[in-house]
Amino acid sequence: MFTKEVADRLQYYVYRLIDPRNGETFYVGKGAGNRVFAHVRGELGADADTLSDKMQRIREIRLSGFEVSHVIHRHGLDERTAFEVEAALIDAYPEVTNTAAGHASDERGLMHAAQIIERYEAPPVVFQHKVVAININRMAAEKAAYEAVRYAWRLDPRRAAKADIVLAVLQGLIVGAFVAEKWLCATQDHFPGLLADVPGRWGFIGREAPGEVADLYLRHRLPDSMRRQGARAPVRYVGV
Repeated sequence: MFTKEVADRLQYYVYRLIDPRNGETFYVGKGAGNRVFAHVRGELGADADTLSDKMQRIREIRLSGFEVSHVIHRHGLDERTAFEVEAALIDAYPEVTNTAAGHASDERGLMHAAQIIERYEAPPVVFQHKVVAININRMAAEKAAYEAVRYAWRLDPRRAAKADIVLAVLQGLIVGAFVAEKWLCATQDHFPGLLADVPGRWGFIGREAPGEVADLYLRHRLPDSMRRQGARAPVRYVGV
C-alpha cells in the first residue's frame, strides 16, 4: 500500500498486473492513490458467482501460493496523458483481460501502416440511408464482419429497426454493410454463438446489403465530426 506521501508524489499513473507464474501481463489500468492494489483486495469487480476473467486470474494466482505482481509503468502524469499511456499498453499486451478498449483506441489504436494509409486516404462517407453504425474493433480479429456486428449491443431495438442499413465500423473505416431483417434480444436461443444470455442487449438477423448499396459505404470512413461525437459509443445512429 502507498502512504499518502507516496501517492501524492505519484499523481496519476499507469500500471500492469502480472502473473508471477509465467510473467504474463493480464491487466492494464490507470489510477491514483492505491487503485493499483484495489483489484487484489477485491474492490473492483469481485463477485463470487460470476468472477470476471481478471478476478478469476487473481484467484488462481493466490490458490497457487503466489501474489500478483504490481508494476507502475509510468507515473507523474495528468489524467489525459494517463489515458493515452493506458490505451497504448492495452494494445501492446493483447492477452490482457480488460473488457473495455483503451481511450480513443477506435481513433488512434493499434494499426498496420497499410491500415493507416487506407483510413486517412479513404473518401468520407455520404449517408444516403437511415443507418445504425456499430464499432466492431474488439471482435474484428476473431470474427467476420457480419458475426462481429450482429450481437450483442445495448440499444433501442425500435429505433434500430427503423434503419435501412447496419454498418460495421473498424477504427473509423466501414468494413461491412448489412440489412437487418429482425432485431432480437441477445439470448443463446436467438444467437447460438453467445456463451450466455445477455439481458438488456440486442442483435439482428440479416443479410449483406445489395451491391449497389454496399458500394456507397464500404471502405469509406466516417466523417470526423461523427467520430468525435461518438468516439466512445459503439452504436451510433444517422437519420433514425
